[in-house]
Amino acid sequence: MKNLITIAVLSILTCITIIDSIFGYPIDGYIFSGIRRLERVRRILAGEIKGTKPEPGGQKSIDDVKLHLLGARGDSVATLPAEDPVLQKEIDKLFPNRDESYSLALLDITPGKPMRYAERHPNRQFSPGSVGKLAVIAGLFTELRTLFPDSAESRRALLRNRMVVADKWIRSDEHEVPIFDPETGKYEFRPAKEGDVFSLYEWADHMLSASANSAASIVWKEALLMRAFGADYPPTPEQEQEFFAKTQKKKLGDMAFAVVNEPLRAVGIAERDWQLGSFFTYMASKDILSGRGSFASPKGLLQYLVAVERGKVVDEWSSLEIKRLMYMTARRIRYASAPRLANAAVYFKSGSLYRCKAEPGFKCDKYEGNVENGMNSVAIVEHPDGRTYLVGLMSNVLYKNSAVEHQTLATYIDRILSK
Repeated sequence: MKNLITIAVLSILTCITIIDSIFGYPIDGYIFSGIRRLERVRRILAGEIKGTKPEPGGQKSIDDVKLHLLGARGDSVATLPAEDPVLQKEIDKLFPNRDESYSLALLDITPGKPMRYAERHPNRQFSPGSVGKLAVIAGLFTELRTLFPDSAESRRALLRNRMVVADKWIRSDEHEVPIFDPETGKYEFRPAKEGDVFSLYEWADHMLSASANSAASIVWKEALLMRAFGADYPPTPEQEQEFFAKTQKKKLGDMAFAVVNEPLRAVGIAERDWQLGSFFTYMASKDILSGRGSFASPKGLLQYLVAVERGKVVDEWSSLEIKRLMYMTARRIRYASAPRLANAAVYFKSGSLYRCKAEPGFKCDKYEGNVENGMNSVAIVEHPDGRTYLVGLMSNVLYKNSAVEHQTLATYIDRILSK
């Protein structure tokens, strides 16, 4: 089976050399990954169909996505450096009149220049929300390496060829995902439904680009099955059903917890700085007993981005694939939506969690909770002039539209780093 997978991928790679110089990433990643939404974006850019084009910074080639901290330069930030006094002073100016909860960790890694670090409450814990999906993708790639330690081509083939049917674990999720049929041209943007079939690559893309909770639970489940079945993965539907029915819930919970948290510890992120303890959908949580909380800090999020750029999240191949999956080609939101970043490549994940209670004169709107209003943003920003930086921003500002607040701070931070 492994030989057949390798042959299939080598055939794909033979074709991709023709495509790479024509389209912008991730559009030229369609034949590479089989993620069908990319073919739709390619057709939009080619003028073949109508649709919204990605921002200029979202049209890079797959070959333009590189890791910036390989080798000795990355080793120098294995531990985050001390604050740069000039940068720290500028960052401090942003917050005297803002809510106390704003917390930040920022690292300027512009090539050819000394690296600079600044922070604000970097160890403060928040609920990570959808940012926790980055732990899930690290878990998936960890299990892929275990299955195929010496063959990245076999890992990619499994991601591309493993078709996963949406089951009860997707309940319930309102996040919409892009569904495109390259043969008929039919396009839908709707929540995943039981019975939908996507490749593992596509589920991973739905999890990160569309931030679908349904996809996060599916990807986490597949990583769990990889660990449980090993060389016998993928199981048949009957084997999968038997595994979940006969395995003690606590044992399932312990295994699921290990799958997504061990990769964080492996890159030096302490438990106090990031822990993912619960699934993203109700039915998945019901089937697996966890009993553990989820939290993260700006320091933990920044350490993750640094590890990606160093090629240390699993290995260099996996880190590059994770960075590609984080690349923003869909509509930019929150921090990444700042107009100042339009020409920049942005590798991004955000998470929000808001809750409201009845209050005279108060209307509960998205991202404006009066009980809890968490908003988290992680981003790698690469400007055409070479300016490159990593940022983890977390907040819990009640009553404010935190999506707008993060967009505003993105503008100010970028302006500071352009000096």
